[in-house]
Amino acid sequence: MTERKPPGVSFETWVDKQIREATERGEFAGLAGAGKPLPHLDQPYDEMWWIKEKMSREHLSCLPPGLALRKEAEDALAAAAEAPTEAALRRILTAVNDRIHAALRTPLEGPPLRLAPVDIDEEARKWREAHGS
Repeated sequence: MTERKPPGVSFETWVDKQIREATERGEFAGLAGAGKPLPHLDQPYDEMWWIKEKMSREHLSCLPPGLALRKEAEDALAAAAEAPTEAALRRILTAVNDRIHAALRTPLEGPPLRLAPVDIDEEARKWREAHGS
């Protein structure tokens, strides 16, 4: 909307006209979320809602590094169990094991890690049993 409000026309009337004309042109048709309720309406108001949604959307965490690595290892085990091939399982678990080994060599800030590298061969055996290979 680049045109200016004409003199002598109230602001509300001018805005209403702009909205009506845009609706008639179909500029509001097919917008994402049209006809759907606003999310989180049934939850109490949280003034940090936008930060939490951005962190969730961008997969960010404010956990200490040791806890974040524990969570990453847990997620890697779950992803490995659903891996389409044994090679994919081994790639996923090798990557997380590399991070665990690095964390064990240089201690991380926060609570103790208390996390051992994943036994890839054992997880591969479980995967083969589950997938009938």
